Amino acid sequence: MTPAANPRKTTAVRPLGRVDIGALRAAVLAIPEAVWDAENAAKPNKFEALDRTRHIVFRFIDHPHDWRGSHDRPAWRDWRAVLEPVLAQAVRDYGYARGVFPRVMLARMPAGGVIHPHIDANPAAKWPHKIHVPILTNPAVVSYFGGKENCFAAGDAFEVANLSPHWVRNGGSSDRVHLVFEYYDADQPDPDWLAPFLRRGAAR
Repeated sequence: MTPAANPRKTTAVRPLGRVDIGALRAAVLAIPEAVWDAENAAKPNKFEALDRTRHIVFRFIDHPHDWRGSHDRPAWRDWRAVLEPVLAQAVRDYGYARGVFPRVMLARMPAGGVIHPHIDANPAAKWPHKIHVPILTNPAVVSYFGGKENCFAAGDAFEVANLSPHWVRNGGSSDRVHLVFEYYDADQPDPDWLAPFLRRGAAR
């Protein structure tokens, strides 16, 4: 049985409104190239579809089958104060009393870069909302989500459909940097498929 997606997730693109990215943008612009390189080399999300996109990962899941377990990575301590206000603003419309951010990262796509067509296939991606906040971008960045091409402005938060094919192309002359994170309601009942799925996975 294929695990079913969270029915609360969008199947296209869900606008979440404007957020104040001023402090985060300044912090991103101040990151040395050596830090980008070191953090990217140590990242846990080494997927071929990401191509030359570099990441700084602040929080990540403990296991690709279960979104309920996650941990802070070393960079979170230094970035928490500037990230948390942006995260809180982006998710305000969900109204979750106990919202959790299992994955939080910066994604930097170079000019001319691509993220190849793919689906977020691991089971832990089927439940949380997948949210982007553009920090640096340009008019030639095209993101394909929900069956159509989109151009997103810096500071506009949006949830995307990560369980259908999606891709990104940076056709501009400057880098694109997004804050990318997941979010779920800790009070939402676990899906019926989760426990049997985890038991099967442990038995393999």
